[in-house]
Parts: sequence; structure tokens; C-alpha cells
Amino acid sequence: MNSRSIGLITAIALAIGVGTGYWLGHPAQPAQAPAIATEQKPLYWYDPMYPQQHFPAPGKSPFMDMQLVAKYAEEGTDPAEPAVQISQGVQQNLGVRLATVSRGRLQRTLQVSGVLAFDERDFSVLQARTAGFVERTYGRATGDVVAKGAPLADVLAPEWAGLQEEFLALRHLGDVQLLAAARQRLLLAGMPGELVDRVARSGKVQNQVTLVAPSAGVIQALDLRPGMTVTPGATLARINGIANVWLEAAVPEAQASGLHEGQAVEAHLPAYPGETVQGKLTALLADADLQSRTLRLRIELPNKDGRLRPGMTAQVSLRPGENADDSLLLPAEAVIRTGKRDLVMVAEDQGRFRPIEVVLGQENGGQVAILKGLQAGQKVVASGQFLIDSEASLKGIEATTASDSPPASQAPEPELHQADGRVVQIEGTQLTIDHGPFVTLGMPGMTMTFPVADPALVNGLKVGDRIRFGIRERDDGMIIEQINALEDQP
Repeated sequence: MNSRSIGLITAIALAIGVGTGYWLGHPAQPAQAPAIATEQKPLYWYDPMYPQQHFPAPGKSPFMDMQLVAKYAEEGTDPAEPAVQISQGVQQNLGVRLATVSRGRLQRTLQVSGVLAFDERDFSVLQARTAGFVERTYGRATGDVVAKGAPLADVLAPEWAGLQEEFLALRHLGDVQLLAAARQRLLLAGMPGELVDRVARSGKVQNQVTLVAPSAGVIQALDLRPGMTVTPGATLARINGIANVWLEAAVPEAQASGLHEGQAVEAHLPAYPGETVQGKLTALLADADLQSRTLRLRIELPNKDGRLRPGMTAQVSLRPGENADDSLLLPAEAVIRTGKRDLVMVAEDQGRFRPIEVVLGQENGGQVAILKGLQAGQKVVASGQFLIDSEASLKGIEATTASDSPPASQAPEPELHQADGRVVQIEGTQLTIDHGPFVTLGMPGMTMTFPVADPALVNGLKVGDRIRFGIRERDDGMIIEQINALEDQP
């Protein structure tokens, strides 16, 4: 081998060695990806430990010793309405249960305590109509229950003796007009009609009169003692009826809305366990208690058998707003109460859930009225909503405020689904139809019975007619809203 060949080989070896050393010291760089026009831009940056706090630029978290994390819009979601998307299998694992927002009347029950009292409208007074002397009493005392007409005392009335003698003298004369005038004079003097009749029948002076109870009830006061002198106008007895009793109760002013006079009331007394007394709210007193901030109620209870005694206690069941208008109702368990606002998780298509802020009304029996934020027919999460809300918070999804939600009047009309079919049976406003598939519903053909929204739609129809009909999905099922006869009738 000549010297020229040896030099060429040496040069080639040296070049290979230099190239290998450069390659070992400088690893190959990956090919730079071409710029992607659809590269996502972060919506914001956040600290995973405090996802509710958003930052406009990257950097170090002010809360933790860590860098902020970028948040990107999720693929397949509308950035204007961000939502949490959960598969059906995960929903089952989380125990997600849905409820429908419905329109109805909230039956709110208010429980308060009360005390029985006398009906002050059923009150009578016995007064002396002439001067006299008490000759006898009948052993009555304050607190006794007496019947109407029960004797209380015998009183000697000397002033009535002279008037009765004049009446008897005119009676012997036989002058009818004078006799009638004399009788009227006795009545005007205060004599009871029964005493005048007794004088006329017996023909003798009756100067002793028996004072009787003017009404049935409880003797509240009795000022009659043997031998005492009575003067005209003196109050001798006061009697309170017990055919009805009052139940006086106090209701917090914040819960008094919806109460009205005349509404039905139920009372339960510890003295008679297991029994319910039906009553009526007769008055909401005008003044409120300044200390307890309560309104006083007056309830009237029937007391035919006299078992209800003033002073007894009772538990009262009231239903405020029983005549109120319908409102949107929702299970109370579906509401997420943060202390500052109230949220619900609304279920949408394709397993998407979105938090919405709502304004709550009255609550009772496990249901709560929704004043703002939802529409009838919407599906909300009644169980498992807290886990979904946590996921929404981690993803930085803000709740839609109640003011952003469209009113119920703007709710979209459910889609009209159409199919062809043959009338099999007609029963009033119920049509049984052998129909083809509903393409928009994904429902195969079958024979089904549907209610009709308007009875006029079935006019002229008969069994065997071929029709094209449209149905809408309502809360209570599918209902026919459109019927058109097909031309090729058999």
C-alpha cells in the first residue's frame, strides 16, 4: 500500500471520529412541530388547593409554595356555559339521583303552642232591676258550671207589690185596654214576663222573685248572700258561656305571612291524647309583641261536651298560604346551601351538570319553593350534588346567577315528534294507534295508547283511519297535539 492510500484512510477515520464525538456530545433534537393554529389558550390560572381563586397570568401561588396551573376550556363544551360532564357509569357509582322541578302548591304546616281561654263574646250579666232583699241562695259559687235558667237566689221586691195590686184591680174591671197598659207598666218596671204571667194566673201578688242564670256557662262572679240588700243596677252575677272556647297562640312575625281569618286549624291537647279538635282562625290581633316579635292569634274551638276548659294547653297546626298560588317546587335536599347563596345542580344532555344559583321561598314537608332561577320541567340533582359541586369548583365553573336564568315564560316548547299510524281504538280522549317509528325519539314502531290534548282532534276519526300525528313529551307522559289524516285511506 503506497503512502497516498495510507493518508486517505487516515483522513477518513479522523472524519468519522470527529463526527461520532459531535453526535455523542450533542444528541439529536426532535423535529420542531409546526405551529398549530388551533393551540388552546388558557382561560385562567389557579391554585389546585384554592380553585375558586382565578389569576390572569402564570406565576407562584400566593397561598401555597407552588406554581399556578393553567385552566383550559374543555373539548366539546360551550365556554359560554361551562359544565361538568360525568359518564353514566360514574353517575351510578356516585349515587346521583335526579328530581324534576314541578309546579304546585306548597303545603306548609306551622306548629305553635297555645292556651285555652273563655270566649269573651259569650258573656252575660245578671243585674238587679229593683230594690230588694236576698231571702235565699241556692249554694252556687264562683267557678260552678250552670245551665240556662238555673236558680241563683230568691229576692223580696216590695216595690213591685204595689204595681201588681194595681194590675189585679184593673183585671177585675174587665177593660182590655187598661189591662194591657197595666201589664206593659209591670214589664217596664223590670218584672220578668214569667212573673207577670204568674200574677195574672194566680190573681195574687208575687213580691218574691227568683233570680236565674241568664245563660249556660261558668259563674265568673257571684255577689249574692242571704240577707243582703240589693239596689237597682247592681251586678249580682257574671256568667261566661263555654259552648265555644278561644285558643290563644303566638306566631313569629316572620312566619305569619299566609295566615288569614277563617282558615281551618287543628288542635291537639295533652289532656286528650290521640284526639284532634277542628277549629277556625277568627282573628289576627292588631298588635305585635315587641319583646318576642310575635303576632297573637285567636282561634275558636267548639266545646259541645264541655271537656275543653280555659287554661288547658294545646298544640296548634296551621297551614299558612293554603290558598296561595302555585309555585315551582323542588326537593329541599337538592339545594346546596353555602351560607351566602343557594345553588342547585341542573342536569343537561349528555351527562352534563351545571350549577345555578336560585332564590328560595317557603319550605315545608321536604319541599322548597323556588322564586327565581329555575323553570318547570328542569332536572336537578337531588342526591350526589355535593360531589358534582366539588368537581365544578375544581374546574373553576362559576354558578349561573338567578338573574341570568330565563323566566319560565321563555322556556322552550318541547319538540314535536311525528309518526304515521293507524287508529286501532278510540275511547273518549284516548287514542290507541298502531304507529311507525318516531325517528326523532329513537322509538320503534308499536301499538300504544296516547291522551289527546284537545278533544276536537278526534272529531271525525274512526277506527282504521291512517293518520300522521305529532306528540310532545310532558311531565306526565307523551300527549298528542297534532293529527292529520292521510289521503290513502282504506
